[in-house]
Amino acid sequence: MLLAAEKDVILVICNKLSKIAHFVATIERMSAEELASLFRDNVWKLYRLPESVLLDRGPQFALELMKELNKMLGIETKLLTLFHLQTDS
Repeated sequence: MLLAAEKDVILVICNKLSKIAHFVATIERMSAEELASLFRDNVWKLYRLPESVLLDRGPQFALELMKELNKMLGIETKLLTLFHLQTDS
């Protein structure tokens, strides 16, 4: 658990439909697993999965975030490649 003095940024979560914003105090250097946990605790429990997610980090971090979130929620992820459109069942 982080102390209040250790938190240096605010995670802003906006619901475009209801125009409600949630603000979560956290730290700047956060792993994808930690952010997925914050997302699950502050967004998933209220709204379930969002239609879109905007991040100010690179696509690799977004991919890691979604992988961690899927793992936490028990969602099986199957990635496709351009040349191999079939997946293993």
